[in-house]
Amino acid sequence: MTKVAFCFPGQGSLEVGMGREIAEAVPEAMEVYRVGSEATGMDLAHLCFEAPLEELVETEVQQPTLVATSLAILAAVRKEGIEPDIVVGHSVGEFAALASVRAMSEGEAIGLVRERGLAMAEAARQRPGAMAAILGLEDQLVETLCRKILGVWPANYNCPGQIVVSGENDAVEECCAEAESLGARRAIRLKVSGAFHSPLVGQAGRALKPAIDRIRFSDPVAPFMSTVTAKIEPAQRLGSLLVDQLTAPVRFTQAAGELMRGGVTTFVEIGPGNVLSGLVKRIDRGVRTFSVNDLASLEKVKEALSAP
Repeated sequence: MTKVAFCFPGQGSLEVGMGREIAEAVPEAMEVYRVGSEATGMDLAHLCFEAPLEELVETEVQQPTLVATSLAILAAVRKEGIEPDIVVGHSVGEFAALASVRAMSEGEAIGLVRERGLAMAEAARQRPGAMAAILGLEDQLVETLCRKILGVWPANYNCPGQIVVSGENDAVEECCAEAESLGARRAIRLKVSGAFHSPLVGQAGRALKPAIDRIRFSDPVAPFMSTVTAKIEPAQRLGSLLVDQLTAPVRFTQAAGELMRGGVTTFVEIGPGNVLSGLVKRIDRGVRTFSVNDLASLEKVKEALSAP
C-alpha cells in the first residue's frame, strides 16, 4: 500500500510574502496567523506578507513566521480533504509537523518556536559559531573529519553527498579546507547566526526546556517520524526530543529513507519554498514530490492525490 508523507521545512525556506495568497483566499489559513500572533505577541501576518527579507532572516523572527506559514498552508490543504499517512519535519519544521498531527495545538507550536528562536539567538551570541554545507563527499568521510577536528560536528544529514557541519568558526573553516582537499565539490559557509545543532548551543536547550515541559503532548493522530532518531516516536518522548534536537544533528536522509522503506511513495512539502522536495528527490528519484506554497500548487496536489 502506498503512503503519503507531509514534510515541513526548516529554517532557510522563508520567502518574502510567504503564505499571503493562500491566507487571503482561505479563511482557515488566515486564522492560523491570528492564533500565532496571539501566542507570540507578534503580528505574524504583517511579517510574513509585508516584511523585508532582512527582517525575516533573524532567527527569533524566522522560526515563528515559518512555522505559522506552514500551518496556514496546511489548513488550506486540509480544507481540500487531503490528509497525511505520516509526517516529518526538518529541524524547526518538527514543531509544525507535531501540530499537524495534533500532538499540540497550533498556538502552542508557534508560541514555542518563538521562544526557541529567542533562546537560539541568545545562545549564538554567547558562544559564536558557524555552519557550512559540504557537497560531494560521503557522509562517513565528513564524520571522520568531524572526529579529527576539535570543535566541529555533523549538523544536518540532508541527502547523500550533502551534509552540513556546525561548530567553532576556525574549526568549521578547517573542516571546509580539509573536505575540499579530499575532493568535496564545494564547501559553502551558510548565512546563519550561530553553530546550530551542535553542543555550542546547549544553553538554548536548557532555556527552552521549561516552556516545553509545560506542554501536555497528545498522542499523534498520524505517525510522527523524528529527524533526531529517524524513528516513529510516541507522545511521551516528544518533549525530550524537542530539547535534544537543538544540539543533535538533523537526520533527514535517514528519516526519509525509513519512510520510503515503510511504503511512502509521495512526499508533500507544506510550507515556503521547495527545499525538502529537492532533497527527497536526491535520496530517491522514484518517489513523487509536491511543494504546496500557493494556490496553483495547492490545486496541483489536489488533482494529483484525488486521482484514482
